[in-house]
Amino acid sequence: MPDIERIVISNTTPIITLAVLQRLDLLQHLYGEIWIPPAVKAELLPGGTRAGANEIQSASYIQTVPLAEPDRADLLSDLDRGEEEVIVLALERQADLVIIDERLGRRHAQRLGLSVTGALGVLLRAKEQGYVQSIESEIVRLRQAGIRISDPLVERVLQLAGER
Repeated sequence: MPDIERIVISNTTPIITLAVLQRLDLLQHLYGEIWIPPAVKAELLPGGTRAGANEIQSASYIQTVPLAEPDRADLLSDLDRGEEEVIVLALERQADLVIIDERLGRRHAQRLGLSVTGALGVLLRAKEQGYVQSIESEIVRLRQAGIRISDPLVERVLQLAGER
């Protein structure tokens, strides 16, 4: 059952990762609605050729939400624009959860008091709720598609999923 009352904001990479698996629907099943800032939408839709581009355009549960103060994102200059805007939007809207995979972006978000998960965290939650049978098979598919995931992270996730 989705957490409809929660504000959940996603960065680009987790959306692409789930789109590669053809499991973008997990975001809706788990969270109801997902917010993305304008920079994430721009990163997802360059020419409509990126994984998930068509799904994003037709996914009514993914909403683009503008920042109240876009210039605040400039303060996080060591991140890419999508990560900057995700964190600022999460702070402005007091988000309950930020979905972000990049290590530096996660560190900034956590340092600022935001609750963080990533694409693999979404898959873990999906398994807990019965939407995914095997995380290991999903990780194999991701790696075959060229998505890089460190071995220690894979082992940790598989242990948490009860698959090791």
